[in-house]
Amino acid sequence: MSAVVQDLARAAALAAAAPTVRLVRGDTVTLEPVRWLWPGFLPAAMLTILGGAPGCGKTTIALSLAATVTSGGAWPGGMGRSTIGDVLIWSGEDAYPVLAARLEAMGADMRRVHFIDGISGSEGETFDPGRDMPLLEATAERLAAPRLLILDPIVSAVAGDSHKGAEVRRSLQPVVAQAQRLGCAVVGVTHFSKGTAGRDPAERITGSIAFAALARLVLVAAKVQADEGEEPRRVLVRAKSNIGPDDGGFAYSLDRVEVAPEIEGQRVVWLEALQGSARDVLAEAEANPEGDEEASALDEAVQFLRSELRDGPKPAKAIFREARDAGHSERTIKRAKAELQAESIKEKSGWVWALPVKGAKSANSANDSKAQKPGTLEETAKSASGSPLGNLGPLGPLGPLEALADDGEVI
Repeated sequence: MSAVVQDLARAAALAAAAPTVRLVRGDTVTLEPVRWLWPGFLPAAMLTILGGAPGCGKTTIALSLAATVTSGGAWPGGMGRSTIGDVLIWSGEDAYPVLAARLEAMGADMRRVHFIDGISGSEGETFDPGRDMPLLEATAERLAAPRLLILDPIVSAVAGDSHKGAEVRRSLQPVVAQAQRLGCAVVGVTHFSKGTAGRDPAERITGSIAFAALARLVLVAAKVQADEGEEPRRVLVRAKSNIGPDDGGFAYSLDRVEVAPEIEGQRVVWLEALQGSARDVLAEAEANPEGDEEASALDEAVQFLRSELRDGPKPAKAIFREARDAGHSERTIKRAKAELQAESIKEKSGWVWALPVKGAKSANSANDSKAQKPGTLEETAKSASGSPLGNLGPLGPLGPLEALADDGEVI
């Protein structure tokens, strides 16, 4: 009997030690207002995404925010002055002297600017946003008043595939958590996906839609298509906000000023306030999209598909689903498949795609070689005399007729 009692006691002890789900009762939660650095445009303690096409000055805009925070400067639109604080900047694209010249041109207090340079205690080890955010938080806590962190580009904070929502969310969670704990605004700079003109601006952010979903506010910038002789002009508008208005913005231009002998820095000159949704403002600004937009969309789709297939064959259905989430059309993904010469393989579960094996002939290559043998339509066309086909001249390699199968595969 004592053994049974001991077993029951042991079981009770194990049950008490087992982890449980922690609950917070709703009436114990303290309500807190949103705290802003730039009212309506840059929230404290939250992630903001700043996206746009190349050449619109996204990095310079981010540095303009930094200059305003470090100097306690005035925000555009008469929205008061910034709370003075320290700014941390990580850039994977521009050298420190270039960034410093822009900050000087915009009146930053350079004593409050901190460029993230690397990891101490290691020989030449660089800072990796996808790995070293806990170290950065511990360092930022020692600053007098960490107010703003700039990550340029934000995609560098993703340790895995930036086109996969689960991996983006997992990688950016430390960034979001750090912002909340430090009360520090985070601005992640990124690009638009190519070939997305006319779509919802928040969905144009390159990579997975999880970037825009995780951010509490998304700002987008664009260069206005100007007529010859007109002053270059750009626009910054809110594309998404979970915490305030999600439309309106400001026009701006980019200027260069001398900050030291023979050294110029680029700066933002804020212009008039803008009304309307981001989609409408960008549609007007991008009325004449670049002629190579379609080619750029194909290049990006090729990169996406190569990333999807680099670890081995993958079901076609899953590829199309991931492609839609990443902002690629089905047509462009099929063109990317042809560009990579990826193969279609029929399995019991359905069609899968795979990158070609080096040195191996693909099924399509075999079909092409068969088409060159005597007796094929091409050979007949070349040799026929007096027939209608004989007047067509040489035919190119005959590819298979494409049709969309029930499972989404092109056959």
